[in-house]
Amino acid sequence: MTRYRSTTLKELAEQQVRFAPQAVRNKQILHAEEFLLGMNGCSEFAFGDVCHQVTGYRPDASAHIAISAADVAHDLRCFVEDLSDSLNVSADELNEPVLTVQEVSERFNVSAKTVDRWRDRGLASRRIKVNGRKRVVIPKSTLDRYVAVHQEEIDRGRSFNQMSDSEREQIIFQARNLASAGLGLTEVSRQLGKKLGRATETVRYTLRDYDKSHSENAIFPKTGDQISTEHQHLIFDLHEKGVSVPDLARRFSRSKPVVHSILAEVRVKRLKATPVDFMDSEEFRVPDAERIIRSSAPDYDDVKGAARVPSGLPAYLTELYKVPLLNKPQEQHYFRLMNYLKHQAVELQKTLHIKRSSARVARRMVALLDEANSVKNLLTRSNLRLVVSIAKRHLKPGVNFFELVSDGNMSLIRAIEKFDYARGNKFSTYASWAIMKNYARSVPAEHTRLDRFRTGYEEIFYDSHDGRGNAFAEELVNKAQRDAIMEILEGLNGRERKVISCRFGLSKGSEPETLEQVGTRLGVTKERVRQIEVRTLEKLRRIAQRKQVDIPGI
Repeated sequence: MTRYRSTTLKELAEQQVRFAPQAVRNKQILHAEEFLLGMNGCSEFAFGDVCHQVTGYRPDASAHIAISAADVAHDLRCFVEDLSDSLNVSADELNEPVLTVQEVSERFNVSAKTVDRWRDRGLASRRIKVNGRKRVVIPKSTLDRYVAVHQEEIDRGRSFNQMSDSEREQIIFQARNLASAGLGLTEVSRQLGKKLGRATETVRYTLRDYDKSHSENAIFPKTGDQISTEHQHLIFDLHEKGVSVPDLARRFSRSKPVVHSILAEVRVKRLKATPVDFMDSEEFRVPDAERIIRSSAPDYDDVKGAARVPSGLPAYLTELYKVPLLNKPQEQHYFRLMNYLKHQAVELQKTLHIKRSSARVARRMVALLDEANSVKNLLTRSNLRLVVSIAKRHLKPGVNFFELVSDGNMSLIRAIEKFDYARGNKFSTYASWAIMKNYARSVPAEHTRLDRFRTGYEEIFYDSHDGRGNAFAEELVNKAQRDAIMEILEGLNGRERKVISCRFGLSKGSEPETLEQVGTRLGVTKERVRQIEVRTLEKLRRIAQRKQVDIPGI
């Protein structure tokens, strides 16, 4: 049901398809068709009026929302199609002749697109089974009533009238405004055709004919087959952010194959320009290197890997203790694997050519670099505790501990990239010297910078009492309470858990919702939501008492 223009009418259709009995849906189809025939002359409708005319009841919520007449006509046609589709009836059960879109177009000597425009403007169509498969058809009685009401529009479609000079000037004027906003010919033609009631191809032909006759003042001047390097990179960046190829083709007035070609070319250019540094080794060139290097990693040393988490630590430091330390064989394995993956990526990089490189080679290189980065992240996480231990020894008054840790993390990442595992040294030795060398430069430099702005009152701030609570302790308490809540929620069924989660905003990134919002989400009334909430809270109290869990508010 994604083709609806109005969210409220879409929700109404979903509710009726799911919950309304078959006889009620049949009546609603007839009421919707009657409403479509009698909506001439109005520019917009209130959702409450539309809902009352179609279903017979007036909703309390969203009744005041105004919907344009064009959107109402379009969505009610979709409403009729969806309800008739849910009834799963055949053409024989309608007891009257039905016509397909193609048959209507042949009967009135118009195109199928013209019939589709009539449907969007109020010609109700149904989706029923014809010869064993679902098709969109128009009952003959519905078609006859629409023709009687819209005779002028039917006649205009049958005998296509030439575009007047004033209408052509209006199209050119509006197209120039849209083109200045960055829209291409295809998108401008589509928008103007929808706005002015003309076929998209008619508008496109009008604009092309104007540009051909007025090349010095063309709306869409010819740019040839070339597109600037800046626009090529812009297309690639937009695609990486989630813009689809068809949207890019419309926005830049290019075909989809051209956009795909641009994406592949820019990807190869960027991959060729990407610096890939690694520590080379003769192990990478032995005949069975792939199998040996990509074999399973050695097992963890349980004694060194399992660390007791000290109490009262900030959340960041607590997370570090959850990552086990690597022993020396594991370090050798992961450093060898990371550099081998980069070595393979460099070998593929040498074979890349902008004009004749295959997409498979580019995808393979990207996959290798991503895998190498994943191994690098694992090595980084496994050594973050080393940074913390060294940062503690360099902590001085006036120095922010977490800024010191952040600076040390950058040194750790650089050390991972430069460490030569083939020499047989343990990585912690190399990384410790790299981090301490960085602190030897950065800590005095930071003190020198701060001395320039020292006022003499810093000692007062250092010795003053901070009356605020311990933020880390409060965070631990909140985390414990949330874990307890989520534990007792396991005793609820799906509907009860959904109501409580929505009402109190227990889902990650969500906010508490009102009874009405939860009812709309679940397709029930707000009174029913309130009843479920009261019953569920009482149930939670019993579960909490049975498990001896103390949770405020329950």
